[in-house]
Amino acid sequence: MTAAVAAAIIRRRERKEVVTEPLELISVDTDRVACDGGGGPLGHPKVYLNLGTEGRVECPYCCRTYVLREGARSGHGAGAHAH
Repeated sequence: MTAAVAAAIIRRRERKEVVTEPLELISVDTDRVACDGGGGPLGHPKVYLNLGTEGRVECPYCCRTYVLREGARSGHGAGAHAH
């Protein structure tokens, strides 16, 4: 599927209401994630995202939302290390 075909399909969709839920919600066990949009021809360049103090971040390319799983520990504590 080419980008032009994908764009045409998206334009044809009827949107009767405002979408308030994230397109894809992904629970993670770490406060740092890498997103490539799923890879392949419809993916995007790999970006590294920090979930921050809220424990949640949205990818600026594909709008996937990453949420720190309940009970998971953030890497900002004493055992955290920089890359």
